[in-house]
Amino acid sequence: MKTSRTKKIAASELLLNADGSIYHLNLRPEELADTVILVGDPGRVAMIAKFMTAIEFTKQSREFVSTTGLYKGKRITVLSTGIGTDNIDIVMNELDAIANIDFNTRKIKEQKRSLTLVRIGTSGALQPEIPLGSYVLSHYSIGCDGLVNWYANRDSVTDKEIENALVEHMGWDPNLPRPYIVRNSERLIKAFQRKTVKGMTISAPGFFGPQGRVLRLGLAMPKMNAKFESFAAKGYKVTNYEMEGSAIAGLAKEMGHEAITVCCIIANRYRKEAITDYHPYIEKLIKMVLDTLVKLK
Repeated sequence: MKTSRTKKIAASELLLNADGSIYHLNLRPEELADTVILVGDPGRVAMIAKFMTAIEFTKQSREFVSTTGLYKGKRITVLSTGIGTDNIDIVMNELDAIANIDFNTRKIKEQKRSLTLVRIGTSGALQPEIPLGSYVLSHYSIGCDGLVNWYANRDSVTDKEIENALVEHMGWDPNLPRPYIVRNSERLIKAFQRKTVKGMTISAPGFFGPQGRVLRLGLAMPKMNAKFESFAAKGYKVTNYEMEGSAIAGLAKEMGHEAITVCCIIANRYRKEAITDYHPYIEKLIKMVLDTLVKLK
């Protein structure tokens, strides 16, 4: 059930700080650009900011570090989310609140604001042909985290055909959250696809068991990775693992924003290889994303 546009949202539901900023992100409406780059690592905000000019501010609230400035004349906000889709629930709801709720009246704005959201991340590839240091663009995001299932309209954002095929192919354990499959923004796919590998990306709710890693504990689905590797639908293979993109994609689609995730491949799970120092690859990815956003129509 959505909140009525005329209903005042209670202080217990929309938490604001004394300075008029949103509770966790510590951002005020005038500080948020229409274009937002999301990163997991708080230290990566400074990596991006060094390419920018006219920095308006830099803030930190817990793991949420933010800055807004210009890149070649385009105003961009950079925000760290920390790790995991639980943090993305906070980030996406608070960004949408900043954009589409009047903090003075606590009512939903009549005129909606749509944000352009690009997540830059790191990832492990699941297919042998995906090289280390390449960039995978998530045309589809597979949410194994369950977050979007908590919202009323999850069936409006999932591709039911792929979802059902994946559940059957995997022999999905009913004790696990049912996966949801979200197609990312077509406009952003078109903008970034020439310089990236076409991806169908899993967002996992953890780094170890949920990504098929075994240390001391066994797995609920022991053959999970092999089954992911062999799955294909609509001309896509499952390409890589990361931990945030599905929730960004799903919530953005429900909220009316446009989102995409692009990840640098720093490990290949199939070939059991990894890059020791991946920072030069991340810097090149950052520059590519910034230059693409400037040209975005």
